[in-house]
Amino acid sequence: MDPKDPADLEYTAEQMAAMGRAALDRVVAHVASLPEQPICGNVEVDDLCRAMRESAPESGADLETLLDRLYGEWIPRSFTTSAPGYMAYIPGGGLFPAGLADLIADTSNRFTGLWRAAPALVQLEANVLSWFRSWMQFPESTAGLLTPGGSMATFNAILCARERHLGPDLRSGTAYVSDEVHHCVFKAARHAGIMPDRIRRIPVDERFRMRVGALREAIARDRADGLRPFLVVGSAGTINTGAVDPLDDLADLAARERVWFHLDGAYGAFFHVCPELRPLLAGLPRADSLALDPHKGLFLPYGTGALLVRDGAALRAVHAIDASYLPVPASDDLYEPARHGPDLSRGYPGLRVWMCVKLFGAARLRAAIAEKRRLAVDAARRLGALPAVRVLDPPALSLFAFHLRLPGAAVAGENAATRSLLDRVRARGKVMITGCEAGGRFLARVCVLSFRTRQAQVDTLVEHVSEEAAAILQGE
Repeated sequence: MDPKDPADLEYTAEQMAAMGRAALDRVVAHVASLPEQPICGNVEVDDLCRAMRESAPESGADLETLLDRLYGEWIPRSFTTSAPGYMAYIPGGGLFPAGLADLIADTSNRFTGLWRAAPALVQLEANVLSWFRSWMQFPESTAGLLTPGGSMATFNAILCARERHLGPDLRSGTAYVSDEVHHCVFKAARHAGIMPDRIRRIPVDERFRMRVGALREAIARDRADGLRPFLVVGSAGTINTGAVDPLDDLADLAARERVWFHLDGAYGAFFHVCPELRPLLAGLPRADSLALDPHKGLFLPYGTGALLVRDGAALRAVHAIDASYLPVPASDDLYEPARHGPDLSRGYPGLRVWMCVKLFGAARLRAAIAEKRRLAVDAARRLGALPAVRVLDPPALSLFAFHLRLPGAAVAGENAATRSLLDRVRARGKVMITGCEAGGRFLARVCVLSFRTRQAQVDTLVEHVSEEAAAILQGE
């Protein structure tokens, strides 16, 4: 880059190499130090964020200065979501090869919305979707789409269901979800033109799974009132307790009622990659559509979601709109992202998934996924054996909830004690878990899903919960 030519934005090869080395040194040092970093930085920094507001600078800054501020001041003020002890919310580990893939994708900067613009690169993304289809045991007729996350996957699934069953008459359509459904379903439905008064919340059983009988009755009531049931949303692992709905029963009911069965597998569907764990998700391959989050169950960085639609024609019918200025569509057996999703100009998310699967191989990824299930079962068993802890249910997959039990205390007192437990465990700096409200209680949640979480971190979790629970019981 020539400083004397203000219109020159090109770096020389030497400058790019130096910048790359400087950034990579920081990245490697950061990743290597994750086990020693605080599990949660100081995020009570509202005034700092207000002070950071600034106008766009007229002159450029030095890269080292920017890296200093990023790694020294701003990145530490966050949840350390990539740390080994992060078992809060739903972890996203962020496999290192994905970062390399993003560097390649961003600097090669190829247009991948249409097949003809980058045929081989688009084919790599098609391969990724084919792998997902195979792992989920969906039929050859399936089409898919990579998305920024489960929310956009769900939005596109609802569009398919809406077009298939309602056409232009949106107000008569009714959708059905459980009390434990992820909030993104309501947002996605609204974006798709389905208002909140047309979404029915179905109660859950004592294990937080949708009650199929109550669903059947709700559909019958709406039909009797002249409405048009068109969508049932099941969960392959809920956000609060990790519950898996009775998927086979939901699939049976959806087929009898001729409604679309969408499955939220954002958290849990990738456990289906492991053949020995497929009985835990029996019925998953029967869904009409399936939302996936590779940035959860496949350990990719945040911003990696996916959708599979059993009848690929339904997905293409929603999105395959052409224009005279676009290249001629590819042959039917070749994949075009823009004709399967809402974006024409888009990033290249397929490369990060493709590179990770190619470098690690499916066998190693399956081993890591299965390990998270074993670790969660171990953690739940050991925590449930503590006298002050009640685990609601063994983990259906790798997430479970528990609360403290205080002799003679009301629910409000136990809720307060459980909240205190979370704060005390987090304050020790090695493990972070979070809470939720379900079944009229405040619950602590443990989700084992980061590829960096191993037996040592589960041992630390059990140790810290045990010690802090004992201290709370003793009034310390």
